[in-house]
Amino acid sequence: MSGKSFLQKSGPFLLVAPLFLFICLFFIWPLGSVLTQSVSDNAVARLLPETAKVASSWDGQSAPGADLQAAFVTDLRAATDEQAVGDMVRRLNSAQSGFRTLMSKTLRAVQETPDAPIDLVVLDRKWSQPQYWKAITDALSPTTDRYLLAAVDLMRNDTGEIVSQPPEQTINVAIFGRTFWISATVTIFCVLLGYPYALLITVATGWKKQALLAAVLLPLWTSLLVRTAAWFILLQEQGLINSALIDLNIIADPLALIFNRTGVIIAMTHVSLPMMVLPIYSVLLTIPKNLMPAAASLGAHPLRAFVRVLLPLSFGGIAAGSLLVFMSAIGYYITPALIGGAGDQMISSFIAFHAQNSGNWGMASALGIVLLVVTIILYAVYDRLATQRERSA
Repeated sequence: MSGKSFLQKSGPFLLVAPLFLFICLFFIWPLGSVLTQSVSDNAVARLLPETAKVASSWDGQSAPGADLQAAFVTDLRAATDEQAVGDMVRRLNSAQSGFRTLMSKTLRAVQETPDAPIDLVVLDRKWSQPQYWKAITDALSPTTDRYLLAAVDLMRNDTGEIVSQPPEQTINVAIFGRTFWISATVTIFCVLLGYPYALLITVATGWKKQALLAAVLLPLWTSLLVRTAAWFILLQEQGLINSALIDLNIIADPLALIFNRTGVIIAMTHVSLPMMVLPIYSVLLTIPKNLMPAAASLGAHPLRAFVRVLLPLSFGGIAAGSLLVFMSAIGYYITPALIGGAGDQMISSFIAFHAQNSGNWGMASALGIVLLVVTIILYAVYDRLATQRERSA
């Protein structure tokens, strides 16, 4: 009896257990990993344990003492993992220019004299400059906010205050601005094209309705790469679009539709359009069909009836579609990479660069966190607007 009672009580939990496990493995765990990477900074601390013990006694202003130099040399001699040493050098070079050459020279001297003491200042005069040692001591903490600050073009100065990065290093805010502008433009075009199309599906009947729905659903079953490659062919100077316009004597010379912002917006609008059409269509289905004739019978012009009756009632679909399109568009990578030029790449391309080329996972994670925060804010705004609209209704 007790076993049966236990099964009855735990049955609902067992049913949702696979879903909970899926969410933990494929959402919570990766998200936690990204959050950890964005504040993790152990590339230097794990290789310089002796330096970390002595560094607390250094004033940070004067030339380092013999004990700090000796501890640093001891740690370098104990560092046998070449990949870890390379990560440390890249981390220090990102904080202080010139560290790569300095560390190469120092590591070579350490390897050539494994037992003899080394005077780093005699080896290279840069070791007498406090800024190099300051870069080392600042990197000894296992956590840091430098990646999150750098993601929005901020940094900490020598006194620890948060300030703007030098103008020649500020790039991320401009890239985020470009990403949001392109995504907003694509969202607007999707609304302008998707709303009439969703309305057309709603009023259509029979095979016409099925054909219109199939035209929306079929692209969703096609690979994003295939659809983008198709636009790459269509938008070329000798592509179908330019050839048709020239044959119809509409233009004399081919239009520049590829490797620029125009091609990116066209391709992204086509890819994102189903995510706008379907939410609007689902909302339009719930609106009684007799409202527009009723408004016309009361003397309202069709345009006035649309603006005052149909459009407000379908606002929920427009808002949901806009949210879906914008949130997906800010993360687009393949389409801008294939269709756009160098000045049209979005933030996802820079995340991929930091993750794959430079190996800077901390920076890649920090940029991803910024996108996540923007997405959460957009969803919170949408949820608040939807809640207020339900209460007013």
